[in-house]
Amino acid sequence: MDGPHRVVTTVDYHTAGEPFRIVTGGVDPIPGATILEKRRHAQEHLDDVRALLVNEPRGHADMYGCFVTDPVAEGSDLGVLFFHNAGFSTACGHGTIALATYAIEHGVLPASAPEAELTIDVPSGTLPVTASVHNGRVERARFRNVPSFVQLERIAVPTSRGDLTVDVAFGGAFYASVDARSAGLDVEPSHLPSLIELGRELKHAVESQHEIAHPQEPELRDVYGVIFFADEGGQPLVQRNVTVFADGEVDRSPCGSGTSARLAILHRQGRLGTGDLLLHRSIVGTEFEARVVDETTVADRPAVVTEVAGSAHLTGRHEFVLLADDPLGTGFLLR
Repeated sequence: MDGPHRVVTTVDYHTAGEPFRIVTGGVDPIPGATILEKRRHAQEHLDDVRALLVNEPRGHADMYGCFVTDPVAEGSDLGVLFFHNAGFSTACGHGTIALATYAIEHGVLPASAPEAELTIDVPSGTLPVTASVHNGRVERARFRNVPSFVQLERIAVPTSRGDLTVDVAFGGAFYASVDARSAGLDVEPSHLPSLIELGRELKHAVESQHEIAHPQEPELRDVYGVIFFADEGGQPLVQRNVTVFADGEVDRSPCGSGTSARLAILHRQGRLGTGDLLLHRSIVGTEFEARVVDETTVADRPAVVTEVAGSAHLTGRHEFVLLADDPLGTGFLLR
């Protein structure tokens, strides 16, 4: 038997049920003057490592993870490149919470109770994070996202379930939002196969009809995910959601950057004022607390600044090995 061709170490967390695999060894420092430059380098040179960690038999179709990089903005503490089953994303709220938790709990960054402040450079911008620390553990973390805005309002999208009304908003990436019940579905595990199928269909339909791109950074483009929501009303406002993103991947958490996109839509609709709380719940019943904290503009269009809070928990530490004679190489995906 030939020896290892590659060894990669990770520390794994989950945030509200969604996995996050943090690469801690086996990868050289990633070059680039900006996070987007680092992302392009990873796309060209590290996609095999992404595949190794996401694909079966070491991962699965719904795995998520990241490469940690040096920061690029003045005053930032870390940089990060997020990856999933179809490549590299521009934003990840649950991953931001998990990475901040890891950095404090594993001594990557110094932290003191009761609150620690850190700043993380992500492909969509620079995110301040506040972590609540007790006995060396992070009990909760909240991040302030890049400005979020509504790109398209109440567009009619033809689907196999009839014409559906869709809003598209940016929360670090672009998300199409649709009321699950308008499609005859609900945010329930039993409906998940239909939600995945419709999510893929909606993503392609919206992109075929509309040009989706950030007005200030064209590399931030296309529909990353489709958010199926179910309104539960109340005070504070409660909504459930499931986000289908990348290649039919399902977010077990309420989706952090998607939550920011939902806040932009709800604020635009007048359903949430600045400072009002949204309790955003996932398909497995976990929850993020989120609110609009300021109003701003992006390229002369109305936008909001949001904060999203949740908790991450350590699930394991791993050493992944790829043997030179492994016939499956970096693995496979069945879905």
